[in-house]
Amino acid sequence: MTVRVRFAPSPTGMFHVGGARSALQNWIYAKQQGGVFVLRIEDTDAARNKPEWTEGILSALDWIGISRGSYEGPHFQSENAGEHRAAAARLHDSGRAYYCDCTREDVQARTGSQYQGYDGYHRDRDLGPGVGHALRFRTPDEGTTVVVDLIRGEPTFENRLIEDFVIARGDGSPVFLLANVVDDMTMGITHVIRAEEHLPNTPKQQLLWDALGVKPPVWAHVPVVVNEKRQKLSKRRDKVALEAYREEGYLAGAMRNYLMLLGWAPSGDREIVPWSVIEDEFRLDEVNPSPAFFDEKKLRAFNGEYIRALPVAEFIDACQPWLTGTGTIAPPPWQPEEFDADAFAAVAALAQTRITVLSEIVPNVDFLFLASPLIDEAAWTKTMKDGSAELLDAAVAAFETLESWDAESLKSTLEAVGAERGLKLGKTQAPVRVAVTGRTVGLPLFESLEVLGRERALTRMRAARLRLV
Repeated sequence: MTVRVRFAPSPTGMFHVGGARSALQNWIYAKQQGGVFVLRIEDTDAARNKPEWTEGILSALDWIGISRGSYEGPHFQSENAGEHRAAAARLHDSGRAYYCDCTREDVQARTGSQYQGYDGYHRDRDLGPGVGHALRFRTPDEGTTVVVDLIRGEPTFENRLIEDFVIARGDGSPVFLLANVVDDMTMGITHVIRAEEHLPNTPKQQLLWDALGVKPPVWAHVPVVVNEKRQKLSKRRDKVALEAYREEGYLAGAMRNYLMLLGWAPSGDREIVPWSVIEDEFRLDEVNPSPAFFDEKKLRAFNGEYIRALPVAEFIDACQPWLTGTGTIAPPPWQPEEFDADAFAAVAALAQTRITVLSEIVPNVDFLFLASPLIDEAAWTKTMKDGSAELLDAAVAAFETLESWDAESLKSTLEAVGAERGLKLGKTQAPVRVAVTGRTVGLPLFESLEVLGRERALTRMRAARLRLV
């Protein structure tokens, strides 16, 4: 048997990090088993589907290493509508489903209580197809449905507690439960690896597989992804869009490494490992069924490690979208002609050790490419206090006569300026840093001064001194 897995997102919004995790798990499992990864776009929600969301799914998968052309598809659920309706008809013809026009209010009026599920009123009063007649699956009265799950063991569901659920709406269109099953059957899916939130649907879907005469797939429900309050990640409340992380400057390698740790870990108490190790060691039956905490702070730290591990040339290339701007990334505050590639290359290795996401490169280097620095007013107020004017005067005078404009000479000269006033280097350089870069934190000051150049550095220091008058 050839293993066939599928990833079946809906094109109704940004690509969820939880979906990306499931896609990667399916992808690795298929690769390990010599199987096939199938991409199916579940596009039957016509009111919410948009072509750009489909393209977003494909682009996001490309980014995390599931590239176009390396999988089967994309298939579109809407293309299989005929099979969905045919399956519904077979279930009705075989007596496994019946038509009903009951509303929630009808059931509540009959039972005299709050709606607790359908009461089976039309089980023996099949209305037949017609406008407003929904098709319900006839759930067995007795016995249990056992879901054999690679992660959760054998969850068991009493059939009598499963209501006769709707499989086709009053207009004849099949609902998700049936369409999903029929698509998996049609595409020969052997293993369904998906999020835990789908587990309550699984006994119903397994009953549909059985009723249609096909052996159900192997199930594996991976843990739900939660936030720091242990609430399921929500698009309305949490930062969940993979695209948002990509545009902030997370590296694909860091993201997919971290996503695979949501419910699983490689051997040897390691977390940051080569992708080849993850592909080799990942085991579905080792996935922890407990909810997995998506820790953005930890992901950010991960990303910093991945950034620091890049060769400098690769780091420079990776920064380019933020240095120039793209269709989705805002342009930097300088004009294109103001950017100096050589100056950036000179400080790239220093910046690489200080940022955790690539978007942070802009505030670290903008002082090199702007006519005057962007002054952080809070930093100015905190730093430019009594004595700062005199300190800047002394620094300018010392730097003007400096024979060699290099980092070591600049440092020793400013140290001497501070020593004459009983100040340590940290206190001495703070006003100079704000005058030159506009901020209190950033790249090493003296290397920055060296790359900025004598004329521009002194011009900024004099301008800051005038502001203090």
